[in-house]
Amino acid sequence: MPVTSPLRLARAAAFTAVCLGLGVLAHLLSGGTVAPGVLALGLPAVFTVALPLSGRERTLRAILPLLAVLQVALHVLFALTSPSPSPSTVRFVAGHFLAGHTHAGPGLGMLLAHGWAVVLTALWLARGEAALWALLRRLAVRLTRIAADPAPPVFAPPASPHPDEPRMPRSVAPRHCVTRRGPPRLLQPSV
Repeated sequence: MPVTSPLRLARAAAFTAVCLGLGVLAHLLSGGTVAPGVLALGLPAVFTVALPLSGRERTLRAILPLLAVLQVALHVLFALTSPSPSPSTVRFVAGHFLAGHTHAGPGLGMLLAHGWAVVLTALWLARGEAALWALLRRLAVRLTRIAADPAPPVFAPPASPHPDEPRMPRSVAPRHCVTRRGPPRLLQPSV
């Protein structure tokens, strides 16, 4: 079994959390139910799909279809494991009537909610992928420059504009300081 890098594991875990979280949220908002045991099935399933695909940078073109397939799979998993209270359920959610499951399949609201989850998740993950890989490319360039020239730059003091002129000695004390030390002189009475 090959060793998986921590970056791959982190990317697959982030993909899994976002995909499963928004899928569950969309399913609940559209009137469906999700049993906690189903999450225990969905989490490793999504992670298993995401891990082999996290080896290189993915664009929106690659992320969107993958998420669509996973959202359909999650919806089927949620629908098969949740009891249906009635043949047709209509719920009022967020100011809109959304139709839930019917005997023929998911209602319009369920499809819209899962579609919203797919698009939002895909955009979010594509932007995150672009930012992560841009950061890694910049880091690689910086590390390559450091490895090519490991000596830190040496800064020389600027040259004097007039090197032929003798330098005037300067006092150590600043000009505005009083440099007399000791007790004050006794005032001599004037005669």
